Amino acid sequence: MSRVGKLPIKVPQGVKVSMDGPVLTVKGPKGTLARQLPDTLDINLESDAILVQRRDDSIQSRSLHGLVRALVHNMVKGVSEGFKRSLEIQGTGYRAEAQQNVLNLNLGYSHPVNFALPQGITASVERTNIIHLEGIDMELLGQTAARIRAIRPVEPYKGKGVRYAGEHILRKAGKTGSKK
Repeated sequence: MSRVGKLPIKVPQGVKVSMDGPVLTVKGPKGTLARQLPDTLDINLESDAILVQRRDDSIQSRSLHGLVRALVHNMVKGVSEGFKRSLEIQGTGYRAEAQQNVLNLNLGYSHPVNFALPQGITASVERTNIIHLEGIDMELLGQTAARIRAIRPVEPYKGKGVRYAGEHILRKAGKTGSKK
C-alpha cells in the first residue's frame, strides 16, 4: 500500500469539498479548484477528512494512489493557504517591474520582455530584482515560475540570469591565460 496514499487529508474550517462524478471540487476562502480524477480510485469524503482508496491492486491503481492523494492535498492547501514561489534576478542592469497582470523584465536583451501572467497568478517585485509569485494552483504556479526562469536561465560563468530563491548554481572556472 502506498505510504503517501493511505494518509488522510485534513480539511480545514471554511473549506468545502464535493464530488460530481469523476470531478472533485474544492472551495475555500482563497478560491475554487476542480480536477477530474481517475476512475480507478475512490474518494471518501468525511466531515473533516478525505481518504483516497484503491478499488483494486492493478499496477495503474497502485501508481496513481499516492499521486492523486498529493494532488488533492495540494488543492485543499491551495484554497485555504495558497502557495508562494520566489525568483531572484542577478546581473548588471537586470530588473523586473510588475504592472497588474504583466511582468516587465529587462534581462540583457535588446528589448524588454513583457510576460503576461496566467489567470490566478499574482506577482509582486521587491527591490527590482526579487519576484514573488502567489496563487492557489501549485501546478500552475510552478509552471509560471519555470517559464519566467526560462526567459534568461542562469549562466554558469558569472551567475547572471533568473534563478529560484535559494537555488545553488555550480560555477565553472573561466579560461586561464597560458604563457608561451
